[in-house]
Amino acid sequence: VKNSFFCKNSSVYLYERPYHKSKISSQILYGEKFKILLKNKNWLKIKTSFDNYIGYVKKINYVNEFKPTHKIKKIFATIYKKPNRNSKIKKKLSFCSFIDVKKKEKNFYKFDNYWIKKKDVAPINKTENIFSKIKIFNGVKYKWGGISFKGIDCSALIQIFYKYNNKFCPRDTKDQIKFFKKVRNNKFFKKNDLIFWKGHVAVCINSKSLIHAYGPKKKVIIMNIKKTINEIKQNANLNVIGKMK
Repeated sequence: VKNSFFCKNSSVYLYERPYHKSKISSQILYGEKFKILLKNKNWLKIKTSFDNYIGYVKKINYVNEFKPTHKIKKIFATIYKKPNRNSKIKKKLSFCSFIDVKKKEKNFYKFDNYWIKKKDVAPINKTENIFSKIKIFNGVKYKWGGISFKGIDCSALIQIFYKYNNKFCPRDTKDQIKFFKKVRNNKFFKKNDLIFWKGHVAVCINSKSLIHAYGPKKKVIIMNIKKTINEIKQNANLNVIGKMK
């Protein structure tokens, strides 16, 4: 039996254990592919196809037939009942959610039973400079396990842009450290360099500034590189593990 399914909720949290007080470990988005490992009355144990992440989800709507054609390119996209601006609904899709466009009308695309603005999506195979859109997350709140416009953590901020560009990247910092290549010389930084600490990661947007989902500030924030390194050393007693690419 073919064991691949696709999420039809805007986003669903993945828990470490099958009970609600369990720690959230990640999140899956609309159109994301997964396998079901185990089913019980209230929970599904699933494994995500993109990064082989295993966790438990509670309520999830899913389908087994789905061929994504487009992805959300804005921080979030508003969803409409009809192809006009006055029919918007509460549901929003986060950056890098996948949809299957069935029909076009004026400035709208139809997917499932909804409509979405053409300008909010890009064809599934379109790629760009890896972190060119990263500033769209500036100001989004910090949320452990989050990977959406409602909240994101430091490693998800890196992973989501690899995913958007159809490239693999592990979900957690400890695995990202092993995955990326260490670059010599921690003195000079340039655009797209990744800076790793134990349990934390940031990405340089130029030689002076970085962007990261930063727990102490409770949000995604742009900061001076040197200042951040000093602050993390002072407050958490952590040194930079390495600069990576």
